[in-house]
Amino acid sequence: MEKQKENQGAIEFCQSCAMPLFEGMRGTNADGSESKDYCKFCYDHGRFTEAFTMEQMIEHCAKFTDEMNANSGRNLSVEEYKAEMRQYFPQLKRWKEEE
Repeated sequence: MEKQKENQGAIEFCQSCAMPLFEGMRGTNADGSESKDYCKFCYDHGRFTEAFTMEQMIEHCAKFTDEMNANSGRNLSVEEYKAEMRQYFPQLKRWKEEE
């Protein structure tokens, strides 16, 4: 998920919540520059916007299961989506550093 191939190249994903980092979706570093790793919902002015644990982030992201299904053409239940995130999130930069 970190980088997936699409017709026009690789899509990068937020290294905190795994949201696609499309144009205008990147967070900002302390100096105001765009973050290469995190979305604007997770990272602002060089800080994480929430002091979530990985499990809290999964619970938060699970609230958007219907939106994720609509955008991806999938039909996962909330529990299936959480299970996927529990497998994937430990690979993301924010959560790797937590170990």
